[in-house]
Amino acid sequence: MMNANARAVFGPEGPFQLTTIERRDLKPHDVLIEIKYAGICHSDIHTARGDWGPVQYPLVPGHEIAGIVARVGSGVTKYTVGDRVGVGCMVDSCGECESCRRGEEQYCLNGHTGTYAATDRYGQYTQGGYSSHIVVTEDFVVRIPDGIALDAAAPLLCAGITTYSPLRHWGAAPGKKIAVVGLGGLGHMAVKLAHAMGAEVTVLSQTLKKKEDGLKLSADHYYATNDPETFNRLAGTFDLIVNTVSAKIDLNAYLSLLAVDGTLVNVGAPPEALPVQVFSLIPHRRSFAGSAIGGIRETQEMLEFCAEHHITPEIEVIPANRIDEAWERVLASDVRYRFVIDISTMENE
Repeated sequence: MMNANARAVFGPEGPFQLTTIERRDLKPHDVLIEIKYAGICHSDIHTARGDWGPVQYPLVPGHEIAGIVARVGSGVTKYTVGDRVGVGCMVDSCGECESCRRGEEQYCLNGHTGTYAATDRYGQYTQGGYSSHIVVTEDFVVRIPDGIALDAAAPLLCAGITTYSPLRHWGAAPGKKIAVVGLGGLGHMAVKLAHAMGAEVTVLSQTLKKKEDGLKLSADHYYATNDPETFNRLAGTFDLIVNTVSAKIDLNAYLSLLAVDGTLVNVGAPPEALPVQVFSLIPHRRSFAGSAIGGIRETQEMLEFCAEHHITPEIEVIPANRIDEAWERVLASDVRYRFVIDISTMENE
């Protein structure tokens, strides 16, 4: 075992405390990564506060990890010391089921292993990226292209792939009309990616407060959902709606905005149930769907796409001693648009 510095919560109310965690000794196909940056995801907050079920404390969140390979196991063939790499929301899967064999480990039929708050194949409770080092099997490590800075790369490992995957799956392309609900950490990435794929992109936000930002981020249109006329004006418009918000919304109202054969896909994950009336779906053959992250192959594809199209998230880099403040600002929607922790600042605490 090796020790790693980390920031952990010791209960659902926090606060974060500096601590030391153990990382396993390298197995033959393991990679030791010195973490440089870790993004803050809304999922970190939901998980740590028990919104999605009980967790074990202390808990080190973080599944948007960018760093440098520090050491490799004897059997590693994909990476060498010094490589720029990333780790996203999962660190292992069964590798044998139908989903894993087709490169969709996020839908592993036996359950993939989360980067934190999960039990791995060695019986250890996984701890995430708010830490100085992590050990991951090489098959769940991705290469960060040289054209993407490490701090900007971190949020791509969750916010980027979580929005890229449904856009690819449901065919974002020229001639398609796509709406993005919410202009936060996920939403702003969805706008950039959908635009780069050639779609006509509309932002649906509660107010027009971020309209200028949305248009700068490449949205073609921007509407306020607190204006009832928006739902009348846009009825039957969109081929795809990507809902990025992790809060309760009136799904039936948003479903009315879909064209025939249109799909509303949820990537935000609110803790409460969201009721859907079947007559919001039946008359126009509409669909309501959900989407998780992408598999490792698709995550690498997303990184290459972002490098090719010069797409990076809008970030605010913070020191490790400001994580509590950052979480409160995330909950208040007071971030433009993703916090990223400079992990080197843990050394100075």
